[in-house]
Amino acid sequence: MSADPAQLGLLEDAASPIGAWRVRASARARRLAVRVLPGGLVEIVVPRGTRPRAVEQFVSRHRRWIERTLDLYRPADAAAPGGLPEQVNFPAIGRSYRLRYASAAGAPRLRAGQDSITLVGAADRPATLRHALQRFAMREAHAALGPWLADLSAATGLRYERMQIRRQRTRWGSCSPSGTISLNACLIFQPAPVVNYLLVHELAHTRHMNHSRRFWRLVERFEPRWRELDAALTRGWREVPAWALA
Repeated sequence: MSADPAQLGLLEDAASPIGAWRVRASARARRLAVRVLPGGLVEIVVPRGTRPRAVEQFVSRHRRWIERTLDLYRPADAAAPGGLPEQVNFPAIGRSYRLRYASAAGAPRLRAGQDSITLVGAADRPATLRHALQRFAMREAHAALGPWLADLSAATGLRYERMQIRRQRTRWGSCSPSGTISLNACLIFQPAPVVNYLLVHELAHTRHMNHSRRFWRLVERFEPRWRELDAALTRGWREVPAWALA
């Protein structure tokens, strides 16, 4: 009997104190592995043919680590992942919007004002409204992070080739050997000093593609508080609302 998603019911009793989770059988997996994803999802990756009992024992051995990591990744807001918020806050740019909903047929539409957002769409299709809100957050991230990174590049003399905004599930940012900096759209939900540190961090990778002493000395040259801010970024997934991760 292999441990695939169809066997999840056999394992739920063992894992229910941990939170939402899934088992994924992979032909490429050589051993059992666990990933905790932002939003509070635990994924157990297993080789095909793994027995449910082996998965239960694996979860039991790693339970403490999973629980500690979940505390970092579980959103602080109490809203259900599929729910819609009453307010949207973007601490990175100091913007806050009250949300209003108007039921109407057709594709969802979003109208943003100075301090409010009106979402127009079918009330019985909350997923489409949530996706419209996610697209709005992505646009705000593009508008804010692009100029921010360019200004820091000019100020520090650390040059990059191009920037892209994505919705990575685990990384806040990355820098490729060719100088492409990828930033997570969810940075828009972080405090401005934390965002600034992450941008400095990725710009420093244009000089050092590692985390060597020289890399950290370069980061410290432009951000002396990097240790404090790096710790805040590690906890940063808790600041991302559940609706943005769904």
